[in-house]
Amino acid sequence: MKAKKLLFVTQFEELWFDALQSLMDLRKAGFNHTVFLHVIDRDKVAMHRGKGYLKDEEVKLREMANVRFIDWAESLFEQGMEVGAYIVVGNPLPKIISTAAEENVDLIVTGRHKQGKLEELYGGSETLEILERTSTPVLVYKYMLPSGKVNERPFERPLLTLDWSPASGKAVEYLLSFKDVLKKVIAIHVINEKEFKSTSAMEIQSLRKENKQKLEEVCSLFEKEGIEAESHLYVGSTFEQIEKAASEREATMIVAGTTGKSPLKEMFLGSVGTKLTKHSMLPSLLVPASVKL
Repeated sequence: MKAKKLLFVTQFEELWFDALQSLMDLRKAGFNHTVFLHVIDRDKVAMHRGKGYLKDEEVKLREMANVRFIDWAESLFEQGMEVGAYIVVGNPLPKIISTAAEENVDLIVTGRHKQGKLEELYGGSETLEILERTSTPVLVYKYMLPSGKVNERPFERPLLTLDWSPASGKAVEYLLSFKDVLKKVIAIHVINEKEFKSTSAMEIQSLRKENKQKLEEVCSLFEKEGIEAESHLYVGSTFEQIEKAASEREATMIVAGTTGKSPLKEMFLGSVGTKLTKHSMLPSLLVPASVKL
C-alpha cells in the first residue's frame, strides 16, 4: 500500500486534537504521515494603534502553536505516525496551497473558515479557491455532530453524490482508495424537477431506469472490494435532497466531485460544493476533476 500524507490545517478555532484523532482510521488506507499547518493571520500582528508590526506578538503566537503541535505530535508518534509541522505568518490560502505542494500531500483537511460580509455575498469560499488552484482533494471537516458528539469515524458511511460528470467519476475512484476504511457507501443521484416537465410517463420511467442502472454500476465497484453499497434516486433541489438523503441514510460524511471553477463562477452556477462547505452539518469531501490517482 502506497504511503500517503495528510495536511491538517488548523487555526485552533474549529479543529483541535480530537478532530485529528477521529481521522486515525485513515492509517488503514495508507495515511501514515500527518503534516500540521497553522497560519498566523498577518492582520493580528501587523498594525496595532499605529505601532507597526508587532514582532513580539508574532513570537508569542508561534510559541503557543508550537506547544500545541509538540503535544499532538507526541501522541501521534505513539500511534506509529510520522509528523511534520509548519507555523507561518500570512494569508492562509497561498500558505495552504504552497505547503500542500511542497509536502505532496494526498488530502487536505481544513475547517470552514470564517468569512467577511463581502466573501459571504460572493460565495468566495477558501475551500473552493484551494480546489481551483490544486489537484488535491479537500475535506471540510465539521467533526462535531449536531448531537454534540465527535464524528469518530467519518469515512464509515459516506454519502456519494453523483451527477455523471468527469469530476463525479474521479470522486468514485478516490473514494475507492479508502476501501479499507469504508463500511458502507450510499450512492445517490438527484434528478432535477425540470427534467420531468416536458416528458411523458414512459420517458420518465426510462430516465429513472437509466440513472438507477448507473448507480448500480457504481455500487458494484465497491461491492467487488467487499464494501456494502446501496443506491437511491432523489428528485428536487440538489443540495436540499443531498442533505435529506444524508439524514435519512445516517451518513457520516458527504463526498462530491467538483469542477474546480472559480468561486465567482461557482456563485452564479449555484455550486453544490459551495453549499456543502457553507451550510451542511456533515463533513464534506470535495474531489477535483484534476486529482491525480
